[in-house]
Amino acid sequence: MIYYNVRRPRKDCQDVRETAVRSRKWRQTRSVRSFEALAGLCRVLAQHFGLNHIQSPLTSGGVSRCSDMPFALQWEGDLVPPSRTEHLRLVWPEWQGAGSSSVRALAPEFPFDIARRGYTVGTKVLQAVLPEHDGPTAFIPVDLDDAGLEERDGVEAKTAVLRQLDAALAIIREHDPARITTLGGDCGVSMAPFSALIEKYGDDIAVLWIDSHPDMGTGSSGYPGYHAMVVSALTGHGDREILQRLPATISADRVALVGMHDWTDHTLPPLADEWGLTVFPPDRLRTESSSLLDWIHRTGASRVAIHFDVDTIDADEIQLGLGADRGGLTSAQARRVVADVDAAVDVVALTIAEFIPRQVMRLQQLLVGFPLLRMR
Repeated sequence: MIYYNVRRPRKDCQDVRETAVRSRKWRQTRSVRSFEALAGLCRVLAQHFGLNHIQSPLTSGGVSRCSDMPFALQWEGDLVPPSRTEHLRLVWPEWQGAGSSSVRALAPEFPFDIARRGYTVGTKVLQAVLPEHDGPTAFIPVDLDDAGLEERDGVEAKTAVLRQLDAALAIIREHDPARITTLGGDCGVSMAPFSALIEKYGDDIAVLWIDSHPDMGTGSSGYPGYHAMVVSALTGHGDREILQRLPATISADRVALVGMHDWTDHTLPPLADEWGLTVFPPDRLRTESSSLLDWIHRTGASRVAIHFDVDTIDADEIQLGLGADRGGLTSAQARRVVADVDAAVDVVALTIAEFIPRQVMRLQQLLVGFPLLRMR
């Protein structure tokens, strides 16, 4: 049996089933001898009902079900399902991308070696609190030692972050996913999934970079942290070694800096204008998201990749990131913006980045040396 997972309310699933049973095309394909015919039926149903999110997680002889009103097709013969993955989750606890100067300045309450690895703890917390993923999950190997932390070409820990970038790109190529969720880790974890999906979707994708900062640095900037160089690299600017690894880059006029309010460097505003980036500061999004939705519509893209740096949330409400960034979006405003975007277009990538769980890290320090918890 093959069941389709149609993300629509119960009534629409019922309508899909009833129409499919009546449909001559449905009856003609009850014995499906190829995945091409099956995909064609999906397209017919999608066009008929305006469905953007039909999923076909096919396995040889396996079953996936419609969450509300399942319906099915029989097939005959030995069919080998495609290797393409519908939705991949990446778990990527990268910590080396944060510049050591920022770590020392913004998390002085922790020993430096503990503070700079705080993103790895944040990744574990995200894994614990988020819903379990019903598709494949891949873990990007990240070293916890000091290997590769030297600054090269104006990029701190360049050897380490490039090694991890290569590993992530290899895993993404193996799965060839249509959608990617990434749990970071510093902002550098968006580099590989976004570039891969830009290659896949071309002009039919835009990037929403939800972050208090522009992340437009390069190796020639004053700050050497790799996590502040992702927007520049994705738009084709910056370090050549990084750019040579990326499957694709995107035109800057298809990238929006959302909730951005701390330029970090006075040279960046004119550079953003020169590149063609669009900025939506928090005050433009306090009460409505229409200006951002209009911008997405003007790009012509039906898909978006969303990068969500938790430091976007106003630190006067709660400090979630490395630094205490005040004046950003509130939690309610950020949720509304993301929900409005999700309702308007197809979200094919989501990254959660830069979470520093200070209470958890303090608890870790408290428990060091407790009996029965000592490492042997």
